[in-house]
Amino acid sequence: MALVIKNNIRKYVDLSVADEVERELEKRTEEILKKAEERAKANNRRTILARDL
Repeated sequence: MALVIKNNIRKYVDLSVADEVERELEKRTEEILKKAEERAKANNRRTILARDL
């Protein structure tokens, strides 16, 4: 599932964006969310909170 959309990155920055930027940002976002999910589960919660990030 695409969490990061290249067009939105381009809207945010005033520079050209290489394809590898989108892939790397997607990868890092997935890693952050996976760790947040693990932390929430470790604390017996079914909701990810900002502090889990």
